[in-house]
Amino acid sequence: MKHRFKNFKNFWRDFSANKVAVVALFIFSLILFVAIFAPLVSPTDPYDLNTVSIMNSRLPPLSEDFGGNYFLLGTDGAGRDMVSAIFYGLRVSLGVGVLSGIFALIIGSFFGISAAFFRGKYETFIMRIVDIQLSFPSILVALIILAAFGKGVEKTIIALILVQWAYYARTARASALVEINKEYVDAARCLAFGNARIMFKHILPNCMAPLIVVGTLQTAHAISLEATLSFLGLGLPITEPSLGLLIGNGFEYMYSGDFWISIFPGVALLITVASINLVGDHLRDMFNPRLQ
Repeated sequence: MKHRFKNFKNFWRDFSANKVAVVALFIFSLILFVAIFAPLVSPTDPYDLNTVSIMNSRLPPLSEDFGGNYFLLGTDGAGRDMVSAIFYGLRVSLGVGVLSGIFALIIGSFFGISAAFFRGKYETFIMRIVDIQLSFPSILVALIILAAFGKGVEKTIIALILVQWAYYARTARASALVEINKEYVDAARCLAFGNARIMFKHILPNCMAPLIVVGTLQTAHAISLEATLSFLGLGLPITEPSLGLLIGNGFEYMYSGDFWISIFPGVALLITVASINLVGDHLRDMFNPRLQ
């Protein structure tokens, strides 16, 4: 226990050396807190018809309705409070991005480590699939999948998994190729440990550092990609509004001067993705042996 605490203490000392990354981590932690507890911290439930009035439609920021309700960031075309809509949108966007990232990490790590471990035709087959996958733009692959199977939270998550898993597979294979030649793997083989035990109990933990970095950056990419798909009308349905859908819903009002309906969700998306990327960039520098 003391050893783990010491490792965490050393990790935090190295991480906190970059003040920008610390600020980004604090901002992301705040965003994550707001997203998880959106029903508790939101001024209203933007999707409860009993609390939404069409009479409050398109109120500008810092407005107050006849009932004394205050709207810090204004309201959208349906009369929903923008602060509450953004909080709920963050919840959906982060949920989709994190879930797709976790499943893509599991699938990609499995194929990447197994390809490095077994080598031969199996490795060639897996890595050619990875190369083909990475040769196509992510947005194009996701568009094709959702155009074929339709909207939905589950379908969007599946599309994002299929887009991301190849990045994890390539990273896991590269790290595993280094680890396989080390003495602890030879010792495990001499002890007649099974292949699955060697791959996932011994090799995988030593490959986690680069996978965590890739996972952080890919989560930000998944959130951006989901927002793009929802903005185009192919991502999440209107019953599961994300930040991208909020931006898309407000885009039609831009020409009439009601900029806040799209701008504020866009700013929230920008801050979320930027904070994750800044943390991921610093983690990449920390785990890069050339910079140590």
